[in-house]
Amino acid sequence: MNSCRDRQSGIALVAVLFFIILLISLLGAYAALTQMELASTRYSKDGVTGFYAAEAGLNLRASDIRNIFVGYNRPSGSSPVTNKPCLGGDNGSGDFVCQSRSFGSHSVVSYVEEDPANPIITTIPPGERYQNLNAQEYRYTVRSIARGVENQVEAILELRFKSRLVPLFQFVAFYDKDLEILPGPTMNLSGPIHTNGDLYMDTNAALNIAGQVTTAGDLYRGRKNNSTCQSNPVTIPDPANPLAVLPSCSSRTLIADSNPWNGMLQTGVQAVTVPAPDLLDASASSIYFSSADLRLVLELNAANQPDFGNSVTGVVVRDSSGNLDSAQTNSLHTCTGSISGRVANFESSMYSNREANFIELLDIDMQALLNCLHTTNWLGTGKLLDDTSDGGIVFHFSVDGPHNLVLPNTYGVRVRNATELQSNISGAPLVQGMTAVSDVAFYTHGHYNSTNKIPAAILADAFNVLSSNWNDTNSQNWSARGAVNTTIHAAVLAGPGVTGG
Repeated sequence: MNSCRDRQSGIALVAVLFFIILLISLLGAYAALTQMELASTRYSKDGVTGFYAAEAGLNLRASDIRNIFVGYNRPSGSSPVTNKPCLGGDNGSGDFVCQSRSFGSHSVVSYVEEDPANPIITTIPPGERYQNLNAQEYRYTVRSIARGVENQVEAILELRFKSRLVPLFQFVAFYDKDLEILPGPTMNLSGPIHTNGDLYMDTNAALNIAGQVTTAGDLYRGRKNNSTCQSNPVTIPDPANPLAVLPSCSSRTLIADSNPWNGMLQTGVQAVTVPAPDLLDASASSIYFSSADLRLVLELNAANQPDFGNSVTGVVVRDSSGNLDSAQTNSLHTCTGSISGRVANFESSMYSNREANFIELLDIDMQALLNCLHTTNWLGTGKLLDDTSDGGIVFHFSVDGPHNLVLPNTYGVRVRNATELQSNISGAPLVQGMTAVSDVAFYTHGHYNSTNKIPAAILADAFNVLSSNWNDTNSQNWSARGAVNTTIHAAVLAGPGVTGG
């Protein structure tokens, strides 16, 4: 009997041990499962946070590239070239180089690749803002790699984006502030219009616009300086009704609903970044001055008269750093004999009613200047008149005197004998394009680029047209200032006049 009980006890002990082992195995399996769940949760969390970190890196890098365009530059450099970018010294360079950022416990490396086909010349599709205008489209790919605390890759993201550069000169009118279009006779505007402020339109006869109209502010029928409005037709194209007429009015009226024009009239759009006035400054930090092919400066003394210390006329040539270039200045003044026949000279007998003062002018004979540049081999630099870098020749004209920072500024640049922007010397290379830049008021005397016209632009603080009939001696005699038809073929970028308060 005892032997049987011993055997039963042994069986019970084995069973208990078996259940203990089973329980321990279950506990172990549960513990392992718990660890796996915790690890999975941790990896999932790290993956999500790594994704957001990589996304933040993408957005920041894309913003960096966009800001380069906003600053009127274009990104440059080289991207990583191996299949292990940003490792082992393969970091690229310039604006495309590998960049590291930290977001909490995550590190993010990003780099940029440029589409080798850049720039892609495209036409903005109908229905989009600034439709039918030509644009230079640049395409880029940003890649972002996020790593965790153990340097393991948690996320790899890619963003492809494009940036369009739309030349302002395609607009028939582009304004940075409030714009008023208030013609007397019938006016037909064949092209798009944009203003970064409000737009006011009224007319004594008719105003017909054949292009998309966009405003960052509001659109009004009527004048800005008072509440009047004339019920004469103002038309803006509409795909469904090409002669869509803005509502008639008896007083200035806000056009609150632009939907009837099916995208051809848009208000409240994002303001467009435009060049700041200091972009035209006569300083080494100004892109136009530093990259110009020729910089002519009229130097004035404390009495606002020509400073003859560096030249017989007060007109000098400066280098890209803004320093006197004595050799080129001497070459400029050997092109003609007498001071009155100089390529560039000082003139102060022109009265401006707007400034209520006489203007100290850098007076330039454009054809004589082109002849001089040709005969002196571009003042000794070897450049030719048919140079095509930067779209052709770039001139920067300025006046340096004691009143540079005084308002109203009485300095200006006048260009005459510019009916044809070419040298009249037989065999001289043909000018392919010309940009004239000035940080003071710019005056054209007579026709400008009206014969055998070439691509031309004028960028200045203010732009003024003097007809072919202009004579300085009559500048204060209104009855003797009868203008004649005068043709200007040039795209103009100039400071706006502020009206209506």
